[in-house]
Amino acid sequence: MPPRLTIEQVTEIMRLAQQKGEKPNLRQANLAGVPLLWSNLSHADLSEADLHEANLRGANLSGANLTKADLRLAGLVWTDLSGADLSEADLREANLKGTNLTNAILHHTIMPDGTVHE
Repeated sequence: MPPRLTIEQVTEIMRLAQQKGEKPNLRQANLAGVPLLWSNLSHADLSEADLHEANLRGANLSGANLTKADLRLAGLVWTDLSGADLSEADLREANLKGTNLTNAILHHTIMPDGTVHE
């Protein structure tokens, strides 16, 4: 497992990608338990990322690729996941209160209650 990134490292990755006009690459990143409150992670590649127990309250993840991401026990209160790809992501016991899931892709996503969304 890769070392856990800090909020400062994530911010720098996002800044550099935006500067270059690229999508931020956080694929397979270890962000478990990292406080990412109100972060702008829109259009980031977070596929296969470890985000379990991460605090993403109010974060912008619109259009992000969260395919196969581990979001167990993540705090997603008021998070914008509109247009995000959550295919095969694990959201067991995640808090989705007030979360925007408009046009999100939920193909085979494990929902907070443990059911699999078809």
